[in-house]
Amino acid sequence: MVYIILGKGFEEAEAIVPCDMLRRAGVDVRLAGIGAREIVGGHGIAVCADCIAEETDLTAAEMIVLPGGMGGVKSILGSETVLHAVKTVYANEGYAAAICAGPTVLARLGITDGKRVTCYPGCEADMGNARPCGENAVIDGRVVTGKAPGTAYDFAMALIEVLRGKEAAKKVAAGAVYR
Repeated sequence: MVYIILGKGFEEAEAIVPCDMLRRAGVDVRLAGIGAREIVGGHGIAVCADCIAEETDLTAAEMIVLPGGMGGVKSILGSETVLHAVKTVYANEGYAAAICAGPTVLARLGITDGKRVTCYPGCEADMGNARPCGENAVIDGRVVTGKAPGTAYDFAMALIEVLRGKEAAKKVAAGAVYR
């Protein structure tokens, strides 16, 4: 199971594109809203989450994905449930994934220490002991990071690659006429 966390003000493309592409790859994905099922993104798009984070055992996930959007990141940082789940999933050999400003949450939790990562330009100073680069998507062990809304497809393909393999990512990319 993969949970994509939606907090008020999340970046819509960074949640919906990975959700769609992962589902095309046959991955069981759930959108988990912080505090509610209907969550309004940073650009006013309301999304109906599959579940409410606080009512779901997020710690059983194979991967937790954190979209960016400054409001969404603030919501995530304010949710002990989500922060605990991210730490637990990663500690239990699961994946921690984040895009845009989302990787700053992973940095605060110490998950990106020593890892090669990417993030939204300007967030590098908030990446602690990580090793930021300018790539669109980066896989470093069990940490997957993406740069920005415009790289949501690159990020999604990286998520598919770590969960289902390179061939599955290529198949989904071809079916979506990506690249």
